[in-house]
Amino acid sequence: MIIDDQHYDVIIVGTGAGGGTLASKLASTGKKILILERGDFMPLEIQNRANVDIFKKELYRAPENWYDNAGEPFSPQTNYAVGGNTKIYGAALIRMREKDFETVKHQEGISPEWCLKYKDFEPYYTEAEKLYKVHGQVSKDPTEPTHSAEYPYPAVDHDPEIKKVVDAIAGQGLHPETLPLTLTREEEDPTGDSEVFGIAPLLDSPNITIKANAKVVCLLTNSSSNTVKAVEVEIGKQSFLFFADIVVLACGAVNSAALLLRSANEKHPDGLANSSGQVGRNLMKHLMTAVVQPSPKPNSGNFLRSVSVNDFYWGDENFAYPMGHIENTGGLLQDITFAESPPILSVLAKAMPGFGLKQLALRSIGWWLHSEIVPDPNNRVEVKGDKLFFHYTPNNWEAHDRLVHRWMDVLKLVDKEVGNSVLKRGSIYPRGEVPIEVVANQCGTCRFGEDPKTSVLDINCRTHDVDNLYVVDSSFFPSSSAVTPALTIIANALRVGEHLKERLQ
Repeated sequence: MIIDDQHYDVIIVGTGAGGGTLASKLASTGKKILILERGDFMPLEIQNRANVDIFKKELYRAPENWYDNAGEPFSPQTNYAVGGNTKIYGAALIRMREKDFETVKHQEGISPEWCLKYKDFEPYYTEAEKLYKVHGQVSKDPTEPTHSAEYPYPAVDHDPEIKKVVDAIAGQGLHPETLPLTLTREEEDPTGDSEVFGIAPLLDSPNITIKANAKVVCLLTNSSSNTVKAVEVEIGKQSFLFFADIVVLACGAVNSAALLLRSANEKHPDGLANSSGQVGRNLMKHLMTAVVQPSPKPNSGNFLRSVSVNDFYWGDENFAYPMGHIENTGGLLQDITFAESPPILSVLAKAMPGFGLKQLALRSIGWWLHSEIVPDPNNRVEVKGDKLFFHYTPNNWEAHDRLVHRWMDVLKLVDKEVGNSVLKRGSIYPRGEVPIEVVANQCGTCRFGEDPKTSVLDINCRTHDVDNLYVVDSSFFPSSSAVTPALTIIANALRVGEHLKERLQ
């Protein structure tokens, strides 16, 4: 064991949406900050790339197995690199709806009220949009929450073929709106991430130390176990101890919970900061279905996501419960998550014989449909020895199925309007749900709240049990909503950063 001879004011574990943003927020304090990242810096040429060949090689997979409900191993689609999963995400940064922070009744249960509300997050949403250079337009979407400022950059224009579809959707009385996107390196790679906005500007800062390829394996406490005194880290084949006054986890909802569970000691036998028994529980990720809209007209295959539809977010005239969020995938040769499911294109190939996968991608529009699942304490992260178990049984399926079929009804009318029907017998829309390996939008394993008996973190995302330990990834979510969590993670990291700046003074 090598003991580092430096003592840090703050150690941040992880460099994704939470960790990278928090590092940016705290850098100006001048405090001595150590940033630990399990992965390495990613080459530009493989960032946010999603063609079928790359995914057949399973490039964006963790170098380990997790285990499902049946104890079967699987390789999770999660990215260990500087920037975390923001290096491979779709770059859509969407605000949660105001009602998402309240108690929401679903057909299969209740999403609980948050201890903070939309008005508490709104200033940080605005700050996050400026930091991440979000391109958008405050919309007329009836679910859109209030904004205290306009987006800092204008919205991305729709691809010409998408624009025809958007107009046809609007012609049905719906509200297709531009999708807020974070954009950088616009000539080379039109997406933004936490390395670009959080980590890269800090590389020459004298008070910041960044260690890549550094796997945190355990948190060590003082004798009374109410403070973390050291972080045990594997770098190469050596083990190190790093000491700090404040430790912040931002490893992702699954890995942050797993690290707390692996850090059990005599006074925290069920895992560090787990007196409530809630660490690892209430694991959530969206129900997600990819729907392919074939077209006889070719497109570039490389356009950005640009449109969202939330008319069915809270249900419709035939279903009084929330259904979910819809957005286009972007060009099928570009969209990162869509390419994770090439069997969908294989289904389309059977419907359109004579076309290769690339040709099909150039003649198709993809849609992502997201529905919220209800928190369930039995959906959980569990650690047994060296194995990480991902116990997860989705719920709220009827709401999601209704969203899928409602959207396919919309697409039939759209195709009729724009002359888009491909098959002689009428339109067909191949679709597929994401498999368990796709752990995108994971959240909820260390929920925050005011009651230490029912939550892991307080309202500032400090653990109730350990005074100097914080979590700033999506673990803190009490519910998932139906929009992607990235912007809320970023906004929350900025909010917690304000608290930590005061504490560090």
